[in-house]
Amino acid sequence: MNKSIVLTLVLLLMLTTAGFAQKFGFCDSAALLSGLPEVKAADSELKAFQTQLTKKGQDMVKALQDRAAELKRKQDQGLIAPKELAAQQALLQTEQDSIGRYEQEVYAKLAEKRETMYKPLLDRVNLAMNDVAKANGFAMVFDLSTQVLLFADESLDVTKLVQAKLNGK
Repeated sequence: MNKSIVLTLVLLLMLTTAGFAQKFGFCDSAALLSGLPEVKAADSELKAFQTQLTKKGQDMVKALQDRAAELKRKQDQGLIAPKELAAQQALLQTEQDSIGRYEQEVYAKLAEKRETMYKPLLDRVNLAMNDVAKANGFAMVFDLSTQVLLFADESLDVTKLVQAKLNGK
């Protein structure tokens, strides 16, 4: 009798454990994003925007360097009074500070533009990943591109399923 109770409990435990088995998968979101034509277009637009902002900054630096060189020339030739030299140097310092502020502004504008352009694409990939996970019964899907996943069997890779979802198949 004891053996049958123990055997029944073991059998119930095994069935319960099998019933709670969870399905896991992984996906390479970086590979998905790099394959989207919208990402390539966003990269191109962002690069053009960065070039435009950088060009303006380079023009500002060139103008500052030209004024500094002219001031140095006047100083070397003795064509400028010490008071005027100090005033001109102060103006150059103010202009240099302005260029520094512009550089910070460029970083902020680029970050904002990047966020604006990539957020809808990231949301789209995440939605496709969620849909695939739900449709295939995955309890969790890990992102391979975060490099946190130490090992995963290739059969758990859902990247192609998400890619198909993104492509509308």
